[in-house]
Amino acid sequence: MFVTTDVPPRRRWPLMARSEAARTALLDAAERLFARSGIAQVSDRKVAEAAGNTNHSAVGYYFGGREGLLRALVERHLVSLEEPRRAMFEHSDSLLGDVRSLVVPVTDALAGLPRPTYRARFLDHVLHDPLRASLMREAEEFAPTAALVTRSAMSRLDHLDPKIVSGRARLMTRIVSTACADIEARAEQDGQDPQWRAAGDFLSDAIAGMLLAPITR
Repeated sequence: MFVTTDVPPRRRWPLMARSEAARTALLDAAERLFARSGIAQVSDRKVAEAAGNTNHSAVGYYFGGREGLLRALVERHLVSLEEPRRAMFEHSDSLLGDVRSLVVPVTDALAGLPRPTYRARFLDHVLHDPLRASLMREAEEFAPTAALVTRSAMSRLDHLDPKIVSGRARLMTRIVSTACADIEARAEQDGQDPQWRAAGDFLSDAIAGMLLAPITR
């Protein structure tokens, strides 16, 4: 059974394009405002105004509210990492290779964004906000490769206490998040392009060393 409408198909595509453009503008504006001011300090109305949307309820219209907006921002980031992460992991044959598969796609994604970037600081706010941190866990369905890489890395550390390894793995996430947010903030302040490739290499080496470090009894 086919459903028809009064709107010819040739007119629906421009409407869809405008809708997607408005949605993207809201995401970009929210990411920028949240990065600079924090999530709780920015109203949905301010996000709409910054996106150039005259409908002050635009966040509710496009995302169902604040939580939907935040999920869409996190999902956008995680989805962008999937393919490059999968490609790197296919060639990993060591713990360092696994760690690079987790870290380098993040820094490469930040390198590919228009300057100045705000994503690292936004994600850092989410990770360190007790009310929002669960969003990262809930969004793991959009990052299945990350789970595969993590399991591979953990299997290479089976000579160490699993509880210690698990704790170090959690610390890895915070190290990358905080370091990238700091690099991003300093780059905007100084007006210089951040060296994301060098940052990815440095963080990967440091984290691999931390994971392999001996355990003090």
